Amino acid sequence: MNIILLSGGSGKRLWPLSNDIRSKQFIKIFRRPEHDISMGTEDGNGYESMVQRIYRQIKTVDEEATVTIATSKSQVSAIYNQLGTDVGISVEPCRRDTFAAIALATAYLHDVQGVSESEAVVVCPVDPYVEESYFKTLEAMCKAAQNGSENLVLMGIEPTYPSEKYGYIKPIQCGDGKSSWGFTEKPTKDKAEEYIKDGALWNGGVFAYKLSYVLNKSKELQGTSDYSELFTNYANLKKISFDYAVVEQETSIEVISYSGTWKDLGTWNTLSEAMEENIIGDGRMNENCFNTHIINELGIPILVMGAKDMVISASPEGILVSDKEQSSYIKPFVDVIDQQIMFAEKSWGSYRVLDVEEDSMTVKVTLNPRHSMNYHSHEKRDEVWTVLSGTGKTIVDGMEQPIKPGDVVTMSAGCRHTVVAGDEGLQLMEVQLGTEISVDDKKKYEWPL
Repeated sequence: MNIILLSGGSGKRLWPLSNDIRSKQFIKIFRRPEHDISMGTEDGNGYESMVQRIYRQIKTVDEEATVTIATSKSQVSAIYNQLGTDVGISVEPCRRDTFAAIALATAYLHDVQGVSESEAVVVCPVDPYVEESYFKTLEAMCKAAQNGSENLVLMGIEPTYPSEKYGYIKPIQCGDGKSSWGFTEKPTKDKAEEYIKDGALWNGGVFAYKLSYVLNKSKELQGTSDYSELFTNYANLKKISFDYAVVEQETSIEVISYSGTWKDLGTWNTLSEAMEENIIGDGRMNENCFNTHIINELGIPILVMGAKDMVISASPEGILVSDKEQSSYIKPFVDVIDQQIMFAEKSWGSYRVLDVEEDSMTVKVTLNPRHSMNYHSHEKRDEVWTVLSGTGKTIVDGMEQPIKPGDVVTMSAGCRHTVVAGDEGLQLMEVQLGTEISVDDKKKYEWPL
């Protein structure tokens, strides 16, 4: 089975755990099954993120599945960190809506991964909260697209209530006695009730097709289906959704229904409903608390007394204390918060900013076992590394030096440097010193001989 996972957005509705480069799908809040061996880097806390969860579920149903994630450049490091480097990644140079993203990922499968245009692929979001039967439905969709007579196979999710948040797939009886499907955007509650009575299904944004189908659509709508051309000219491609460009125009459609668990975990309210525990991290509540959740990524305790229907979330980005219903409306408040990124996952590990002063910044750096940073330099700052735990080696201007806990390494502005972790990983305290400290002050080089 070929699968494209659409991974986008910054997920500011889940602030402070999400930020401009750490989207909601990378937040580790789901208890990892005891029997599971992590596909990515195991951080030891027993939790997995949305992207790890869906990847694990896919591989459970089809161990040989080819998974490609369509995403922005800012998410690539986190994906490699959490899933390892075996997963395929189709990088979108900028945002051009879902048709361009799907066309680029389809061309990536064909031109880069060597998948035949006669093979089927299924496209779905990276972040739904679903059970294993969802992936059995994906398998059925892929087989229907491969062997059936229709151009496009859609998943229709059986509604559990008249939602105003989702689009609907409606069965239509044509005059010639044949049946077809119609589509509607988010309706009013009254309309939604009417649609459900008529047998309508939620549109979950899940599609299956043969590669040739979307490659031909790309030639028709974007002028080319060549991956290199699409990538190079991406900023100039038509900005249009896959639903509008393809689904709503297509008459040859099969719909396969899914009746299992399906939740869109886009707000703290919905996310907390899917959490198996009320407390993640260092938190405590008294017996008078009700329907309250604590998610704490800070190294200090949180104590909550007598809170009802609340969410308390703390990270290096900030602290949220909110009524669960009101938590759906935090985005405009978060949009006006202007601060640098305080935590990020990289392909080699992660970093957490501990202190920011006018002419200095202190960062705790964690490198995964046998991983290394890019070989790089900074023009406007000096750096001092103090090894906290683990062993490895530094390379400074081509000179190698083994390091162990307590060692201090100094890099002046302009010198080229990197660090390589040993078998047990490595933790450093990095102090940056300079008058213009910026994430943009970085120049990368080829790995030293």
